[in-house]
Amino acid sequence: MVKLYIIRHGQSNANAKDIFLGQHDLGLAELGYEQAKITANFLKDIPVDAIYSSDLGRAYSTAEATAKLVNLPIIIDKGLREIDGGEWEEIPFIELWKNYRESLMLFTTDIGNSKIEGGESVKELYERFAKTVENIAKENDGKTVFLFSHATCIRCFGAYCMGQGLQGVKNVPWPNNASVTEVEYDNGKFNMVRYGFDDFMGEKKSGLPEGY
Repeated sequence: MVKLYIIRHGQSNANAKDIFLGQHDLGLAELGYEQAKITANFLKDIPVDAIYSSDLGRAYSTAEATAKLVNLPIIIDKGLREIDGGEWEEIPFIELWKNYRESLMLFTTDIGNSKIEGGESVKELYERFAKTVENIAKENDGKTVFLFSHATCIRCFGAYCMGQGLQGVKNVPWPNNASVTEVEYDNGKFNMVRYGFDDFMGEKKSGLPEGY
């Protein structure tokens, strides 16, 4: 069996400014660095064998806080990246609602069937991320692994693990910043143990901006 802890990055500058961010590379906000340290302290006593991260700075910086405490290198995997935001990248949500109302409405109400103009469909992300995590699990049989990634990825994977499929992504809540999702992989199957846990964050909790 493989134990996987999938961690969303801390609050990014995009989160703090209520703008959409996919694969463009804006870093963590000041609160995000604080959250990364709090999550690192939560994770530090879990025996871990490997740490993987998206190559995007907000995820990598979150991973760094934990990697330093447990003295492990960070393995970069681009398959852990956030959805390709296409034409939506770095646009404030208030502007998205004006210029992409129909597609943004679908993203917020039936995300599994949505596609960002000039970017990825959620279906593409759903399949990419599940395959990436499965490959990592197969490469780490019998081990415990930390994966640092992004909100849409984790939400899609939550639906995947809970057997809800692509159509069920809309029923899975967005994970908060620097929250921890725990999954087991055994005999070719994923089992959700705990989703989006962040009780340890206290008053430093933060989620996605209005507009999602």
